[in-house]
Amino acid sequence: MPNFNNIAPKVNPETYKTLVDIEGDGGAGTIRDISFGDGVPFTNGKLKLDVVDSNNFSIIYTIFEGDILMGQLDSMTHHVKFIPSPDGGCVYKPTVVYNCKGETQLPEEALNMVKEGFKKTFNAIEGFIHANPQTY
Repeated sequence: MPNFNNIAPKVNPETYKTLVDIEGDGGAGTIRDISFGDGVPFTNGKLKLDVVDSNNFSIIYTIFEGDILMGQLDSMTHHVKFIPSPDGGCVYKPTVVYNCKGETQLPEEALNMVKEGFKKTFNAIEGFIHANPQTY
């Protein structure tokens, strides 16, 4: 996603304060530090970009550290596909694999919170890009 580190805190500051690449160039293997905003019940996380496939509009990343794992997860891996739509936008198709600690099961409200949070950010970024097409 173009310039996610800069756009996400701009369009969804209640979710993201900062995103900083601490290792890598933004491609596969990049490690990103996340500071979350006041609108979510966690403060930090780290992720690794596993796959960045611009040709197929997809990305896979694994969140492996931070209180975003809610003390119940070893990691969570996001498989995200963007499918172009006829109206000039795209459809966001996420799949999240939760790697729970032991026999832990996440409550439904936690699953929904994560899902809705990412959907909200995607919609805000899509709106920003449509409003600023010259930027991208």
